[in-house]
Amino acid sequence: MPHSNKSSELSPGGSSNTSWVPWAAPSTVHSLQISLAVVLSTITLATGLANVFVILAIARTQKLHTPANYLIGSLALTDLLVAILVMPISIAYTVSRRWAYGQVLCDVWLFSDITCCTASILHLCAIALDRYWAVTDALAYSRRRTAGRAAAMIAAVWLLSVCISLPPLFWRQARATAELADCTVNTDQLSYTIYSTCGAFYLPSALLLALYGRIYAAARSRVLRPSALAGKRFTTAQLIASSSGSSPCTLGAGIPTGRPGPTRPVRVRLAGRGRRGLSSARERRATKTLGIILGAFIGCWLPFFVASLVLPLCQGACPLPPALFDFFTWLGYLNSLINPVVYTAFNEEFRQAFQKLVRFRKWA
Repeated sequence: MPHSNKSSELSPGGSSNTSWVPWAAPSTVHSLQISLAVVLSTITLATGLANVFVILAIARTQKLHTPANYLIGSLALTDLLVAILVMPISIAYTVSRRWAYGQVLCDVWLFSDITCCTASILHLCAIALDRYWAVTDALAYSRRRTAGRAAAMIAAVWLLSVCISLPPLFWRQARATAELADCTVNTDQLSYTIYSTCGAFYLPSALLLALYGRIYAAARSRVLRPSALAGKRFTTAQLIASSSGSSPCTLGAGIPTGRPGPTRPVRVRLAGRGRRGLSSARERRATKTLGIILGAFIGCWLPFFVASLVLPLCQGACPLPPALFDFFTWLGYLNSLINPVVYTAFNEEFRQAFQKLVRFRKWA
């Protein structure tokens, strides 16, 4: 999402090599450009493959055909579009430091970049909302958690993303027809900079923090709550049928053995130490999962959006090296590679689906 204006770093007739590393020899600059292109191409290819795997896993596995996984599949499709429409052109632009593809492609690329990256971020909010409702209002939401509801959430995500990416196209046409040396959003429109950064990152970040905070609190209260089995009365047959021997329990009454007859109810009390240990393990796992989800998102996108908002406000008083801004941009793109890993790595059904896909490809 190139918000910063790079026109100051090179003139229309300037050499891309001299602007890249002014003090380096041309051969050194060429080697650095090739190395950078290889690294960025590897990230792009990995992003595409990871998201294709998620899409194929959902499409080929019946157990994964759920509204929650439809949201994850839509996120994977959005991140795949980032890898196809945005990252390849960004590689050429980042390596050469010069835009050589004309005004029309610049407009298309900027629109695709802002729309897809914003949609990727807003998908995370949709997934968080779905999880929040599922945890805090499980019984009622299970009836409303339909494929149609997931489709409506996905449509809302794309509508909001287009609303954020459209405005630059209107004032872009007003620029004089001249050879472009750079392709960035015009940061002279300070109101749009505030509107787009808040809509694409700051407000979604606040929503994610609030939702996952509530999800963690609700999940923790459920884990620490005394087990639903404690104090309930079961018949011997029910106890045998419902227990696999994995849960520590003590029996408050004897279990009749010998001659058949009516079964006597027994009272089950879970051992306190075992329950506390299980609760602690679940709490640690939930904390780790939520920490990874939020940490990956904020760690990838925060530097870029801070720079995108602060630089126009400074009006040249706080310069940022172009190479550092490019690093921030690609750190944000990296989130499209991390998303399919984070949102499926902790799901046993996804892991089984991936294993089946790998075995199928080996067999084929």
